[in-house]
Amino acid sequence: MQQITFEQALENIQARDPRFHRDSYYFVREALDHTQKCIVKENRGQLRHVSGQELLSGIRDFALAQFGPMALTVFDEWGIHTCRDFGEIVFNMVETGWLAKTETDSREDFQDGYDFNQAFRNPFLPKSKLKSTPDPLAC
Repeated sequence: MQQITFEQALENIQARDPRFHRDSYYFVREALDHTQKCIVKENRGQLRHVSGQELLSGIRDFALAQFGPMALTVFDEWGIHTCRDFGEIVFNMVETGWLAKTETDSREDFQDGYDFNQAFRNPFLPKSKLKSTPDPLAC
């Protein structure tokens, strides 16, 4: 069986599901690479499967580093409004064979992610504008 290129997979995905901008797929692929590197570092060189929640965390970190305070604007332009949208992107990639999943992976893994405002806007607000509750996403 001939493996398709990422570009071919993307064309197949967008023909079936045009909700998300092409760049969102490149971003998720790069965010997955970022997340895997973090996991390898934490596990002393051992690569393992990335869960949906781990990927969401990696997406958040990668987006903040790449786009800073513009992350919400970029995601809005790409049609991404919730963590569930990232799950749709991931599973679109799984269905084309570009990503693999385990038996326990599902779209629902992305359902209870984070609030986009809290994740992508709050890190850039002045402390005087933030509520006094601790950030549950902080390390």
